[in-house]
Amino acid sequence: MAVQVPKDFRRVIVAASVGNIIEWYDFYIFGSLAAVLSVKFFEQSHPVAALLSTIALFTAGFLIRPLGAFLFGWMGDRVGRKYTFLITLSGMGLGTGAIGLIPTYEAIGLTAAFLLFGLRMIQGLCLGGEYGGAITYVAEHVPDERRGYYTGWLQTSPTLGIVVSLAVIIATRTYFGNEVFEAWAWRVPFLVSFLLVGIAIYIRLQLQETPIFAEIKAKGQMTRNPWKEAFLSSNIKFVGIATIVLIGQGVVWYSGQFWALYFLQQVSKVDALNSAYIVGAALLLATPSLIFFGWLSDIIGRKPVILGGMLLAAITYYPLYLWLGTVTQPDNINYPTAIFIIFILVCYVGMVYGPVGAFLAEYFPGRIRYTSVSVPYHIGNGWGGGLVPFVTSAAFAATGSVGYALIYPIVVPAVCFLLALYLMPETHKVSIWEPVEPRAG
Repeated sequence: MAVQVPKDFRRVIVAASVGNIIEWYDFYIFGSLAAVLSVKFFEQSHPVAALLSTIALFTAGFLIRPLGAFLFGWMGDRVGRKYTFLITLSGMGLGTGAIGLIPTYEAIGLTAAFLLFGLRMIQGLCLGGEYGGAITYVAEHVPDERRGYYTGWLQTSPTLGIVVSLAVIIATRTYFGNEVFEAWAWRVPFLVSFLLVGIAIYIRLQLQETPIFAEIKAKGQMTRNPWKEAFLSSNIKFVGIATIVLIGQGVVWYSGQFWALYFLQQVSKVDALNSAYIVGAALLLATPSLIFFGWLSDIIGRKPVILGGMLLAAITYYPLYLWLGTVTQPDNINYPTAIFIIFILVCYVGMVYGPVGAFLAEYFPGRIRYTSVSVPYHIGNGWGGGLVPFVTSAAFAATGSVGYALIYPIVVPAVCFLLALYLMPETHKVSIWEPVEPRAG
């Protein structure tokens, strides 16, 4: 007999999402303050090199995420979903808050950069274990026929995490003023993490283990070695296909949201406060698209929605970013149009990201779901997407050409679209509440 959907699954979604928003806030506060961190933690004889060093450090946090997925995925399939993502949340909060406490380059020299690097690695490792746990936790609480819609709510958490990070930065800059912010108040957004994570841990402690994992454990069906079963068996084929889908999704995600902020600041030379206002407004307006496209995928399938987002992004990124450049000249910013353009970019994110959590949960069996979901997700988003800020910024710094900067964000989703068109299965009819393992076909 199938496990029953619990009646409190909406409370579970809210609790998981709040924790996830705070964890993503922790991760993105680093990127949002890259320009400030480059001044505080690196030698300033070459400011562009210092900024690229900070962006590279930001990117390194992404590159280590698959290792976190590998380690915490094993724990999630062996120990349980709930306790694993409590550990990842705690580690992320401590790593972020500590950035607000460490001395700068001026005080301790190169040691400051090494300390920043170490804390960034802790952030990346912990985030590597967070998403697989959160999406598995929510997916294993909601009904099959509305999984895209309900997991779409969780998928808003990274976008809202960026919004919260921008809101805290705006509030801190406005309250203290730019001079004080640049001097020492840049630490405040990092220190706020201690409070936010404390709240999130309290909320998550109220949650129970997922009914599907509890059933697997009660019946003695837990895997002895998640790594072996996920990567040294026929399941590796499905991990590979999921990775292709997630690389395309990851590049669209970071090109549409995070590079938009870099573009405004580094290409159009819009000041930090106005950049935050424009991107924050667009993100708030477009966030419901993640829920909408998750809902749509329950009706027409995960594949057409996700691949449609990749295709639209590959076709329209170049004209959209050229248009954004023309309406964001520092002395003549057309705010409504700039917000509208980034709104479109984030709607592409909604298409690729809104349904992908449901797809991953349906694609892998419960006994190795945490591991199998986490690793391709963080290869796609940590490596594929995480390279977007560094590659695009470095390409623009070297050439001064938006076209060259956009080669990576355009070519990668286009190639992934073509591969996934033939390899990606449709999963929206799969029931994870039945003891049946999905197969690609």
